[in-house]
Amino acid sequence: MRHGKKNNHLSRTDSHRRSMLSNMASSLILHKRITTTLAKAKALRMYVEPLITKSKTDSTHSRRTAFSYLKDKEVVAMLFREIAEKVATRPGGYTRILKLGNRMGDNASMALIELVDFNELYISGDVAIEKKSTRRRGAKAKKTTDAPVTDAKVAPKVEDEEVKAAEVEEEKVKAAEVEEEKPEEESKETSESEGKEPKGE
Repeated sequence: MRHGKKNNHLSRTDSHRRSMLSNMASSLILHKRITTTLAKAKALRMYVEPLITKSKTDSTHSRRTAFSYLKDKEVVAMLFREIAEKVATRPGGYTRILKLGNRMGDNASMALIELVDFNELYISGDVAIEKKSTRRRGAKAKKTTDAPVTDAKVAPKVEDEEVKAAEVEEEKVKAAEVEEEKPEEESKETSESEGKEPKGE
């Protein structure tokens, strides 16, 4: 019975499994994200997270311990310089596993494992979340506007009213002038008609 044995052997011998996890941890530290099967990603998370925690204390002992697991000087140097600075304030949970679906061929479930602090999209928060538009035909909610905007809307109305009033006054003046001209024309016509007498008389 395998009660209490939580390690996944991954169908490998102990030496093969440790070598594989060492290589995968080195690749993860170098490239910040790798794609592998879901079972291997979960096993790698248990292998690499204690090493990242150990990198927070930069001492000769912790460097030698990390080197015994990773077996690569450049990777150990990157772990203690670059990664330790980024994860200094994070209390665990340094990796993220994202499921990718199944692999063609053997239908194995694939996953992407990455270091949380090196994904710029999640850190910056610049991802635009699209707001879903409703399909209701009712009246839309009125937008709240600031006071200057309302003043700007009122000002053109006042100007329009002033222009209309001026136009009405001009029309009245023109109508008065036309009415004044009409009696003058009528008086001229009458004086002309009085001056001319019919030829027959």
